[in-house]
Amino acid sequence: MIVFGRRKPPRSLRPKLDAGERCLAWARSADDPGRAVVVTTLGLWLPGRARLGWHQIHKATWSGSRLTVIPSVPVGDPVPMDGAGSYAVLADDAPVTVTLAEPGDVPAEVRTRVTRSVAYTAHHPLPGGGVRVVARRVPGANGLAWHVRYDDGTPHDDAEVVATTTQLVAEAVAAHRTPD
Repeated sequence: MIVFGRRKPPRSLRPKLDAGERCLAWARSADDPGRAVVVTTLGLWLPGRARLGWHQIHKATWSGSRLTVIPSVPVGDPVPMDGAGSYAVLADDAPVTVTLAEPGDVPAEVRTRVTRSVAYTAHHPLPGGGVRVVARRVPGANGLAWHVRYDDGTPHDDAEVVATTTQLVAEAVAAHRTPD
């Protein structure tokens, strides 16, 4: 069935979408033809998994007919900032690879949506390593979600590293705050 120029997945392959969530593209899994990858306005549905919001995808790559997605996972509790909210420390989860039978618009939509979710990114050196500070747009929410990713080997539990990271994030938040 075609809806606004897009094929709608068969009911048997369609995940339960939230109110207002729309399907943008989909492709049947070649690994398991009874399942599909579904791209929506709120995120990416991979076979056998809950939806990943666009802000939760660290990296997505496309090679041949294979889509590989690396989700982000929080490491510990959010880190509070004085009067400026908090930020999450993220790391990579296990990659998820799906071979798509007929990819259609799935790779292009995934790339567009993941890229569009990034509002700010900057890498900073730290004692013993470095950190990437990132602001992501969260589908269906106002404002930005702030995250950090430490480089491998960075002593992220060191008090000086945490204090410097918190200062870097607070400065980025202040620079990207919209006037009321």
